[in-house]
Amino acid sequence: MAMGEGGRGPRGREPAREREIPPRAVAGLSEAAEIALTFDDNRLASLVFGQYDQNVAHLERRLGVVATALGNHVVVKGPPDSTERARRVLELLYARVRDGGGVPLTLGDVDGVIQESSLQGNLFSPAEAPANGERPSFDQIATRRRGGVRARNAAQDAYIKALRAHELVFAEGPAGTGKTWLAVGYAVSLLEQGHAERLILSRPAVEAGERLGFLPGDMREKVDPYLRPIYDALYDFMEARHVDRGLQTGMIEIAPLAFMRGRTLTNAVVLLDEAQNTTSMQMKMFLTRLGENSRMIVTGDPSQIDLPPGQKSGLVEAVRILDGVEGVGRVTFRDVDVVRHDLVRRIVTAYEADARENPEAPQRPLPSRRGPLP
Repeated sequence: MAMGEGGRGPRGREPAREREIPPRAVAGLSEAAEIALTFDDNRLASLVFGQYDQNVAHLERRLGVVATALGNHVVVKGPPDSTERARRVLELLYARVRDGGGVPLTLGDVDGVIQESSLQGNLFSPAEAPANGERPSFDQIATRRRGGVRARNAAQDAYIKALRAHELVFAEGPAGTGKTWLAVGYAVSLLEQGHAERLILSRPAVEAGERLGFLPGDMREKVDPYLRPIYDALYDFMEARHVDRGLQTGMIEIAPLAFMRGRTLTNAVVLLDEAQNTTSMQMKMFLTRLGENSRMIVTGDPSQIDLPPGQKSGLVEAVRILDGVEGVGRVTFRDVDVVRHDLVRRIVTAYEADARENPEAPQRPLPSRRGPLP
């Protein structure tokens, strides 16, 4: 969405005025370009730049440019290709905060727009281009509380498209890629639009390498610790009072997987999280609960299976058996798709690299500070 002097944005407003300065030497580069942008709204420009210009600094690190922001004005210097890409990213960020009602951006949003700008030339087919000539962008889901939530990378875009197109979707990949969070958001959007009458959210009650022993309280108090991540996602997309009312009326049901046997789930969106910890029988039981006018979303990370040694994961088996079955979609996330925190991405990448290099390496305890273990 190139903007020249006097260019207009999608809604007929002028989001930014661009002034291109003749190339000059910058930071030791023999050939460099300089682009200046001025945004109309100072408040929205401050949201684009971030607190203490942290978004601008992140843009500098990711694209290898030098950017200076002041008020509603920003100057970008660097290699011609990088400065042009930075300009597109800044314009997309401005359009996002303007159309999103002035919601502050996170560094993850900046990363998402950077990837979106780099993929626009080859990610979308000509048939997907809007009639007005604008470049297509990543798909999004919308809820009343958060408004539009746009995909941050190509994998999330494929995930949202699969959720819209298939009755059953498997999402596999490492932690922090947005599998559960986007699934809950999509389920809430269907509920709010009247396309579903109930949300049914489930997880297998399996400890992550620990034995918690006896847990006091009634059934809900016993299983709440296992289902807390789903509660967190619900409160992100819905007002707390709406979540509490939905839980009281049964419109929202959060239950352990063991309580699904014998049920037929109609007019509902059903989410099974942490599915790598289901057994083969549990997964078959869950998948056959699907009733009329319902959708199922199954998420999990095959690299974090907490089942007893020798126990086959129901997720891994189901993905293999149902490959190519009509109505079933599958999306696989990788370490590069982590959006939680840049350090999380590096941690996941390091673990996956170690698993490839040392597939049979035994797990040896590290020595303590007092010396090696006996």
